Amino acid sequence: MRPEDRDIQAGGARTRTSAAVRAAAASDTRRLALARRLAGEGGPLILDGATGTELERAGLRTGLPLWSTHALLEAPEAVFQIHAAQLAAGAEILTANSFRTQRRTLARAGLAESDARLTRLAIELAVRARLAREAADAAPVWIAGSLPPLEDCYRPDLVPPAEALAREHGRQADLLGEAGADLILVETMNSAREARAAARAAAATGLPFAVSFVAWEGATLLSGEPLRTAAAQALDEGASAVGVNCLPIANLAVCRRALAELPAPLLLSPNLGQPEPRTGFARDASGDPRRFPDAFGEGLWTAPGILGGCCGTTPAHIAALSERVRSFARPGA
Repeated sequence: MRPEDRDIQAGGARTRTSAAVRAAAASDTRRLALARRLAGEGGPLILDGATGTELERAGLRTGLPLWSTHALLEAPEAVFQIHAAQLAAGAEILTANSFRTQRRTLARAGLAESDARLTRLAIELAVRARLAREAADAAPVWIAGSLPPLEDCYRPDLVPPAEALAREHGRQADLLGEAGADLILVETMNSAREARAAARAAAATGLPFAVSFVAWEGATLLSGEPLRTAAAQALDEGASAVGVNCLPIANLAVCRRALAELPAPLLLSPNLGQPEPRTGFARDASGDPRRFPDAFGEGLWTAPGILGGCCGTTPAHIAALSERVRSFARPGA
């Protein structure tokens, strides 16, 4: 090798090393900033709204079993645009479109070997939206890797055995971490057993994580287990926040009361109508965005927590929620 070629090669290696160092430093900075926010600095974090129903509103295919993963295969730019719209609305946490990129789900469509590629793409689209936003606004944005139930979110009777839960959630959590997630969102959990297994998998990555359950009637999981007990178990596994998502707005207050005594920030992310048991689609996506923040009740706007929206919510709902939080942060509010 000629001396000049060695110089070029060495220069390229230094550039790659410098880029890796900068990326690691940025990740550490985001993690520290996230910890401060979850500790109560600056009020609640704004989580984004729905992705799946936004893809439906755009006329894109979302049929089972792949649900929103169809868009990663057929219309990734649409996913990016949804992320961008959520950030423009004031979201601070973007949920990557990894809800159905687990190997178990993909196998049903003959795509089992694509789990790493599609999970990485889901994170990359969210990161791309973050970079575009941060170029115009220095406010930090965090990427949450979605880690949902392995089977139907609304069928606790389908929860797999313990060994499969540990193995498959472990693999998916690792993929999310390797792809660049800032935190893991264990979401829409319908049983304490699976939530605990997913929480252990998330904890093993070393990333911060939140655990969120679905409860349609009262403070009870779809499995029949008490919400408070399941949330306390998640905290025992190291969760940074616990709460509920994809539940009817009418059930939000009772769930909030059940979780109020737990020593952790609350995650609250209701949908706009009772989800269909087989699909999870919201029946009523016509809720007035201006009234959406009222559903959360009082006393949340300056407290640590994570507030967002699930099925049926749009960037307009997130904008209203963000504005409510900002109004309390203003002097004299």
